[in-house]
Amino acid sequence: MSNKLDYNALKNAVTGSAAAFRCRTKLQPAGGEGDKVFPPTFAGAVYAVEKRRQPGKTEPVTCVLLDSVQSQANRMEAALQDAYDAGELKLPLIEVDFSDYAPTGDLEADKEAGRLLDDPGRITSLQVPHRIADAILRDSELNGKRFRESEAGIGINRASYQNATPLYRFCPTALVFGVWDSTGPKGGLGAKFERAMVSEVVGVGAAFGVKTASRIDPLITKTKGIVLYETENGWTLDETKAIRDPKKKTDPKKLGKDGKVSESNLGNVTPGFAKYSKGAEGSDPLSVQNLSVSYQMKVGSEELSVSHRGQAEETNAKEGRIAPGGVTIEYAEQLTTLSLIALRRLKFPVDGKASAKQNAAGHAVLAALGLCAATLAFESGVGLRSRCLLWPEMLLQWELLAKPGTEPQSFSLDREGALSLLKDAITEATEAGLTWREEPLILKPSAELLKLVRKSQELAVCESDAEGAE
Repeated sequence: MSNKLDYNALKNAVTGSAAAFRCRTKLQPAGGEGDKVFPPTFAGAVYAVEKRRQPGKTEPVTCVLLDSVQSQANRMEAALQDAYDAGELKLPLIEVDFSDYAPTGDLEADKEAGRLLDDPGRITSLQVPHRIADAILRDSELNGKRFRESEAGIGINRASYQNATPLYRFCPTALVFGVWDSTGPKGGLGAKFERAMVSEVVGVGAAFGVKTASRIDPLITKTKGIVLYETENGWTLDETKAIRDPKKKTDPKKLGKDGKVSESNLGNVTPGFAKYSKGAEGSDPLSVQNLSVSYQMKVGSEELSVSHRGQAEETNAKEGRIAPGGVTIEYAEQLTTLSLIALRRLKFPVDGKASAKQNAAGHAVLAALGLCAATLAFESGVGLRSRCLLWPEMLLQWELLAKPGTEPQSFSLDREGALSLLKDAITEATEAGLTWREEPLILKPSAELLKLVRKSQELAVCESDAEGAE
């Protein structure tokens, strides 16, 4: 049986010698056991595959990463952002407001005025990849000054383990999920705070399949011998209306690589397998998987299981080779740890003086913030990406590692409880004199950042057009 985690239990854990809260949750594909799920792909369409030891297993088990530590942190931050937007909690946020540069619909006038092609709205410190140290914030302005040169920014520049108060006041999630101020005024010597909250989702006992792709066009079924040429606004069959090839100025420019109908996203596409692309590296799990042979044999009266692994000339991922397309797994597991030891390293001086009471209050707020973020993200559903929807086999349960050699204490925590826990922690910290900013700090993008964003959007349009023609 587990108790509900309340503020008193959290406070005792933080002020005592407990090492961490941890949570291990088993999940299955939403389609049921044995349904295929799709891991994230890295450079070259490669999966992150490795052998891991699992409880109760004598041999390491083939596992595949379904969601990384970085991605899990981003999902927790997104859950906090959603709760903030819904008015369920208040957090310090730094926002970059692009609303003054939203497009009007008049392309020529927008280009002349330096407006963007697409309105990103507001970008907050919960959404940028490097939290308060992100270059988007660095290259924005507060009251006409570069952010890191403003009064708030200068305080953040001085943040350290002995003075974590500036980050607490403006971006406490940086102290929970970690940050390295490597692009700030100090460069590589910028403050670095370790992750206190670490989470990942792993597929255990992975078997790798393949993915096919095809397209059946209801109108254009025969394309042999047809050549398409590029125009200013699309394509044409009439080479006299085509733009000129920049390399052979007298020749019409073929659409895409060779003028095939498929370059215009029309016509049939022959069914084929997904393949590794440029930049693929690491082992090829399909090749390794196919080398393994298991069989039963008798030695006297004893039945033995025998595994044999053959040899192959090449088992590395390689561009053009058939790549794995999805996996089936025994189960998935989400492993989350909140280190109280990491939080206790932080000091929170106010007006130049730190006290044990203020430090403990800050640690409790950050612990509550981490637990709240994990709970909100979990209850929003484990939908990681297309064809990777997982369903928990159990409710979220936290274990407190309080004393070595003793059984961990078990606690339950739901959305309502997590929000209440955070609210109680903030109230006590405020009473101790440790406060944070509740209203968002609004920045404006610098002129150069605006130009860069617009240029990137223009390139995205061009690349999208090119991909659509493949």
